[in-house]
Formats: sequence, C-alpha cells, structure tokens
Amino acid sequence: MANESARLPSRILTISRNAFREAVRDRILYNLILFVLLITASAIFLSELSAGQESRVIVNLGLSVLLIFGTFISIFVGVSLVWKEIEKRTVYSIFSKPIGRGEFIIGKYIGLCLTLLVNVAIMGVGVSLALLYVGNASLAGKIWPAVLLIFFELTIVTAVAIMFSSFSTPALSALLTFFVFIIGNFSTSLRELAQGMNSTVARGVFEGIYYLLPNLSHFSFITETSNGMMPPASMVGGSIVYAVVYDIILLTITVLVFTRRNFK
Repeated sequence: MANESARLPSRILTISRNAFREAVRDRILYNLILFVLLITASAIFLSELSAGQESRVIVNLGLSVLLIFGTFISIFVGVSLVWKEIEKRTVYSIFSKPIGRGEFIIGKYIGLCLTLLVNVAIMGVGVSLALLYVGNASLAGKIWPAVLLIFFELTIVTAVAIMFSSFSTPALSALLTFFVFIIGNFSTSLRELAQGMNSTVARGVFEGIYYLLPNLSHFSFITETSNGMMPPASMVGGSIVYAVVYDIILLTITVLVFTRRNFK
C-alpha cells in the first residue's frame, strides 16, 4: 500500500507530461508566435494615438485577446483530451496498466494547465514588449497580476470542459463550456438583475445560477490594469483560493462520473 501511494504522484506526472507533449504536437503553442507578433506590431500603429492612450489600448486589447485565446484552448483541447483517447481506443491500453481513472483525469488536467501556463506567460510577454515599445515600462510590469488572474480563470474553464467531456460529446461539451464561460463572466450582473425582479421564481432561478456556476468576474481586472491599477493582494489571493477550491470540486465530480463510465 505504501509503495502504491508513493507511485501515485509519479504516474500522474507521467500522464501530465504526455498531455503537454500531445498539446505541443497539435501545434497549439504555435499560435503564440502569431499573437506576440501581432500585439507587438500593433504598438507601432497605436503610437499615433494621443499621449498615454496607446498603453491603455494595448493592455485592453492584449489581455482581452489573451483571455480569448486561452479560453478557446481550454475549451477545444479540454473537451478532446478524454474523448480522443476513447475515440482512438487507446484508453483500453492505458487502463490495462496500473493507472486509475482518477489518475488519468488529474494527469490530463495538470498537463493542459501546464500548456495554458506556457501560453499565458508567453502572451503576457508579448503585451509587455508592446508596452515597452511605446515607452511605458511601469505598466509593462503591472499587467502580470491580471495575467495571473486570467490563468486561474482558465483553470476553471478547463476543469468545466473536462467535466462535460467525461459524459458528453465534444461538440456539446464545447457548447456547454462556452455557455458557462459567458454566464460566469456576467454572473454578478445576472444577480443584480435578479434582485430587481418581482417574480420570485425568476429571481430564484437567477440566484441559483449565480451560486451554482463559477463566478468568473472575480478574475476580471483588465480595465483597471489598463488604467495603471494593480489588484490588492487580498483579491489575488482570494481569487486563487476560489479557483483551487472550484477546480477540486469539478475534478472530483469528473472522476466520479468517469469512474462509472462504461467504455464497451
């Protein structure tokens, strides 16, 4: 039993490395080159704007595109990680080895999060380079707390994608995950809308959505960052804890569903 427990992290790490390599082979990271070139080149054209405005536009544009790129990677790679193994029937050879289904899910998730971390970091560098080009070195350093918040938001989106893919088709999983992403970013607005409703049923539905789905607005600090503000340490720390707890809950649900799935 002790030897089995000792081998558990090693097996998860192996699956994570393989998931990361698979993502690289699928040329996911190649979009980074295009992103860095576009966002850096945009600084040349934005330099014609009025004084100080080019930096705000670069941050708003750069971090927003970073979030969009990351979300698409989270959704489309996340929903295919499990389904691809089932479709190719490689899942049978994987589980014929001493690898549990929980280890498989967690390993795949960590591997995709590592892919996202590399993506987000390189795209963040691209935004910083554009800001350095327009001469705003101060703001180039201030964007990184917002970049960190975006990464942890993407870990939740990834966990949602993998959860749906554990029992649904890739197309439906991608659609459901996209809806969760949209609703999650507007959940605070939905709650405010619900509080102004006269209908108890409608208010209850919107309140339920607010508490059931992840509140991704906790991780939004792009506009404030473009104005030179940095999120308080309490906000960053609280958002990270929120993401970790939500990720654990989603992965637990995924493992429970996947464990009961029949591949025959």
